[in-house]
Amino acid sequence: MTNLTSESTQQITLPDDYIATTSTHHDVIETVISSLAENESAMVHHDGQEYFWKFNYGSVEVFVQLTGETDDDLLTVWSAVLKLPATDELGLMKKLLTMNWGETLETRFAIMNDKVVVLTQRTVADLSPEEISRAITLVATIADDNDELLQQQFGGNSIS
Repeated sequence: MTNLTSESTQQITLPDDYIATTSTHHDVIETVISSLAENESAMVHHDGQEYFWKFNYGSVEVFVQLTGETDDDLLTVWSAVLKLPATDELGLMKKLLTMNWGETLETRFAIMNDKVVVLTQRTVADLSPEEISRAITLVATIADDNDELLQQQFGGNSIS
């Protein structure tokens, strides 16, 4: 059980799985984004069952897509770090592959529309609030930590 204290110091006891059993993936994503987004930058678009968010984190823009709430739906999080072409693309690719092996945890670097992105994707089946938070936080942090470094080291262009 989790104990919460309201402003009137009244103690409320909730089951430990309260968030997991009462919150939708959408609700959890909104909470995580509101904790990470800078300068009230969070935006959301809703189209049928699909949700799409974007927000600023440090020097990067992070995108989150939720295709729905069924087990087969997907949570995708990505952030662009470098616009191609780069001056040293061979060196860049070697660096990204090396980082994919040892430094990106559940995320990975990829190329999308001539941009190097950090991304993670998985189905929402058995997806916990902690996993949602971790996915969004990892993509945002890894992208912000590496965008300027990769641009300087390999000569790519800034996304903005």
